[in-house]
Amino acid sequence: MADVSVIILTHNEEKHIARCLQSLHPFTDKVFIVDSFSTDKTVDIARSLGAVVVQNPWINYAIQFNYGIDNTPFKTTWLMRMDADEYVLPELAEEINRQLPTLPDDVSGIYVKRRVLFFGQWIRHGAFYPMWLLRLWRRNQGICEETWMDEHIKLSQGKSIQFQHDLVDHNLNDLTWWTQKHNNYAIREVIDLLNIKYNFDETQRVEPKLFGSQEQRTRYLKIQYASLPLFTRPFLYFFYRYVVRLGFLDGQKGLIWHFLQGLWYRFLVDAKMFEVYYHVGRDKQAIIQFFRTHYGKDLNPNNRT
Repeated sequence: MADVSVIILTHNEEKHIARCLQSLHPFTDKVFIVDSFSTDKTVDIARSLGAVVVQNPWINYAIQFNYGIDNTPFKTTWLMRMDADEYVLPELAEEINRQLPTLPDDVSGIYVKRRVLFFGQWIRHGAFYPMWLLRLWRRNQGICEETWMDEHIKLSQGKSIQFQHDLVDHNLNDLTWWTQKHNNYAIREVIDLLNIKYNFDETQRVEPKLFGSQEQRTRYLKIQYASLPLFTRPFLYFFYRYVVRLGFLDGQKGLIWHFLQGLWYRFLVDAKMFEVYYHVGRDKQAIIQFFRTHYGKDLNPNNRT
């Protein structure tokens, strides 16, 4: 097996966790799960499949994942990030086993491609594939950047390479669950966009760069997106994805995906941002107080422990 351990964050993932863990078994038996007090069978299933599980209160993704990095009981050379609703294809598992021991010391990170399945269909267009994500890194050379949305692993040194094969993101929950989840995401997205303008904190982030890695480019484009007018940018983004990047080729299921994820969700984010401005204006301290009072979210990183 490869010299790698996997970190997974969970909360009520009984539909997904067995599939995820079973896909990891061909290349590692070292899985560390940080659970935010699930009320279903997630913990029991995970432990029955050999994972080490601890429970820790949820603050945000970055803090929870960095807790996992700091407290993993496994002393492997490599760490890997997985979400519970993802799984590794056999081809990627074989590639990890074959390639990981051969990498030179100056390689600190490995990108893999993520394919998204929606209603069982692979979303191939609309700039959604290939989606390159840094998912494996050398111990003590990577940390999760502390943003409210789109958190990436930030390398402290070394170079990165790409593996050839994919992992799959295939959530099995229904559309009601999906829309409720993205309603909650929208609040975090508003904070992240406002942080670009007001700089609530200065914690570690991926450097924005148009011609850098995918997460650097994503961060750069988000900064540009944040400068566009409210309620105009969701339509521009949807047009780019659905027409320019050929999202319409994904058919009926693709239409649902690109419309909901690329337009409805982005419009909801702008509506929530409008709500903030409507209630408290554009004063930084008033915005911070609004999120503390209405959403119970403290935008000051020094208060997140």
